[in-house]
Amino acid sequence: MIEYENLKKLNAPFFNDFNKQFDEVLKSGWYILGQQVDKFENKFAEYITSRYCVGLGNGLEALSLALRYYDFPTNSEIIVPSNTYIATILSVLQNGLKPIFVEPNIDTYNIDPNKIEEKINSKTRAIMVVHLYGKSCEMDKILVLANKYNLRLIEDCAQSHGAKFENKITGSFGDIAAFSFYPTKNLGALGDAGAITTNNKEIAAKIRSLRNYGSKIKYENEFIGFNSRLDEIQAAFLSVKLEYLDRINSHKRKLAELYLNELKNDFIKPVVDPNYFDVYHIFNIRHEQRNQLREYLLKKEIKTEIHYPIAPHKQIALKGLVQGEFPISEKIHSTTLSLPISFCHTEQEILKVIEIANSF
Repeated sequence: MIEYENLKKLNAPFFNDFNKQFDEVLKSGWYILGQQVDKFENKFAEYITSRYCVGLGNGLEALSLALRYYDFPTNSEIIVPSNTYIATILSVLQNGLKPIFVEPNIDTYNIDPNKIEEKINSKTRAIMVVHLYGKSCEMDKILVLANKYNLRLIEDCAQSHGAKFENKITGSFGDIAAFSFYPTKNLGALGDAGAITTNNKEIAAKIRSLRNYGSKIKYENEFIGFNSRLDEIQAAFLSVKLEYLDRINSHKRKLAELYLNELKNDFIKPVVDPNYFDVYHIFNIRHEQRNQLREYLLKKEIKTEIHYPIAPHKQIALKGLVQGEFPISEKIHSTTLSLPISFCHTEQEILKVIEIANSF
């Protein structure tokens, strides 16, 4: 059986370093917002080429606190892609704001910059881009729009650790960038974890307070805050894996190259463009017989995933909250299939996946 993901195998190369870090944290006697969090925040900010990083509880809270910083008026509109993961949309709704869906480019699966401007009006306050599957959005055009209409630009980088557009890393384009370190991410913790990055000192300072009950000084609460603190142990583990992130990305890019070169053209494969440095958090293909293909691969002992089977506007939770038809999103969600592409997979395993997929 070729698994879609095996977190034990993925993390096995780091076990010795994890154990050392765990012992260090255990013996320190300091388990919340200590040296390990400071260390990771500094290292990750440097990696993203941002001045500040603030460690948080998870990716959803990173997005939510990014919006909470601005304290936009209730029902202000936030532009989001129509095919994003639900967390992006939840962060908008949980702040009393209105998500405005923009369809993606069918080739890149990221928000189509050419369709954003028609959705901007006097209520629009921000564009929240999502670098989906490990590919950067087309940031040059989006930055022009954000500047033209004086909109805040928030990056959802949950799937794009190390991805670049025109040699600039995702997480360094916007006013604030939000990251998830869910265990399956290219930079994954061993539990829930997240962060924001920014070049703005005031943003970093306020979000540090918001994550800790709205407090800068113990027992003094300046804001209506939350409990969303990156754990010391997870921060220590992330510092270990951050040293390997480029290697992880390089390995996944090699596996992706095999798929791109060897998978037959019956499958719609990810678009490759020299302006983009893709890190393939997910390697997705599209096929009109997606469900039959998935069943076929499973019978041949190859596990796959679907990211994501239901278009956001079709989710029960969003009924009545989103208006409009989004056929491109529906097309993607009904045909997409994610093939194995983990740091723990070998080239031989991926060639086996390709051989069997090509026989469908």
